[in-house]
Amino acid sequence: MNSIDLNCDLGEGAANDAALMPLVTSVNIACGGHAGDKATMRATVELAQKHGVAIGAHPSFPDRKNFGRNELAMSAEEIWATVMIQIMALRAFAPLRHVKPHGALYNLAARDAIVAGAVADAVLAVDKELVLFALAGSELVKAGCARGLRVAEEVFADRTYQAGGSLTPRSQPEALIQDQDTVVAQVLRMIREGKVRATDGVDVPIKADTVCLHGDGPNAEAFARRLNVELRKAGIEINAFGA
Repeated sequence: MNSIDLNCDLGEGAANDAALMPLVTSVNIACGGHAGDKATMRATVELAQKHGVAIGAHPSFPDRKNFGRNELAMSAEEIWATVMIQIMALRAFAPLRHVKPHGALYNLAARDAIVAGAVADAVLAVDKELVLFALAGSELVKAGCARGLRVAEEVFADRTYQAGGSLTPRSQPEALIQDQDTVVAQVLRMIREGKVRATDGVDVPIKADTVCLHGDGPNAEAFARRLNVELRKAGIEINAFGA
């Protein structure tokens, strides 16, 4: 692969949005579920437009208290409705390119076919041209493809993987990768070889259409800058998915 998309979750209240925006090609903007309001959505959209970054919605369980990181007991119909409402809230400020669920909703949709279907149906109901960002190899990838949506399979620069391709839960100490060299090596291998080393030491096949850079870590900007440099050094172009 000679091109990759770099995406980041912004508009969530962190102080580094302006520093990170020029370093990515797609941005996932919080749209009211776990974070974000009209003012932050407008400001983040304007920042993305200034830097020519593809704009996407970042819907979640409606749970601002826990930043969308806890699973809520919601029916498929309720999930469909909240995802659609959140996408529409952001679309009021700009045309959208993609949708990426956040936190617990993202993880649940990755493994639960019914939840994945509800999320994909909500995206389809808003605009069939929207790209669905989904964990590589997950149920959400299957649901999006089954409905004719364009799907970008997502990998993570600074997260470790379990056997089978799921992300290591954040509650576990080895979930986050803190070393820049390890981050770079993992990303390059996922792009070039389509493989990632799981925590049990076994290689897992993986497809990388877009790489997520977390914007809430203490080293987020440094990681993003280093990854930009290393990708270009390796001859890999950095472009928004489908551009």
